[in-house]
Amino acid sequence: MISVRDLKLAYGKRVLFDEVNLNFTKGNCYGVIGANGAGKSTFLKILSGEIEPNKGNVSITPGERMAVLKQNQFEFDNETVLNTVLMGHKKMWDVMQKRDAIYANPDASEEDYMEASHLEAEYGEMGGYESESDAASFLSGLGIRDEMHQMLMKDIPSNMKVRVLLAQALFGNPDILLLDEPTNGLDIETISWLENFLAEYENVVLVVSHDRHFLDAVCTHVADVDSQR
Repeated sequence: MISVRDLKLAYGKRVLFDEVNLNFTKGNCYGVIGANGAGKSTFLKILSGEIEPNKGNVSITPGERMAVLKQNQFEFDNETVLNTVLMGHKKMWDVMQKRDAIYANPDASEEDYMEASHLEAEYGEMGGYESESDAASFLSGLGIRDEMHQMLMKDIPSNMKVRVLLAQALFGNPDILLLDEPTNGLDIETISWLENFLAEYENVVLVVSHDRHFLDAVCTHVADVDSQR
């Protein structure tokens, strides 16, 4: 669950939010609507911790993982498409990197290999052994062909980068999923795939979108940010 208490954000005399109190609970998808400039994307950035409010706080259930649809298409230019998706589960990715570094070290000690054994177990508990096939399934569902999976992000078209970043956010079954305009750049078939995926998603989802049909298809609740001023 994610909770917002007494939230206020203002830029000078312009108040975006004031005394906002909300709970977002597991099993629900929440649509966030409002006029351009009303603060929809800003609200998601507050929830993710990217922006600090003037007042109030945001809290999530301890141990839960949050995933955010990233907007910077160039952030992962030197990573492969598949690895970019895997990096969406940061803890699992870090464990894999530490484990692989030990195995690649010709001077690794017995103590190092003991640590690698513990990392291996942790990796397996997080679903690491199925991670590449899971990531590939997301990419395929979003229209990224198999031959692109090992290409560098900088070498694929920009409209495909958007889909890879969406796959990254969805990967690993995050407890809280924040999606800002997730249908941008998607064709009808891929939007339909995303609608079906989110309609069956069992955790917390918040979606900012101008596509009311999409929100009606996937969200159980729709909130207008203009009403939170």
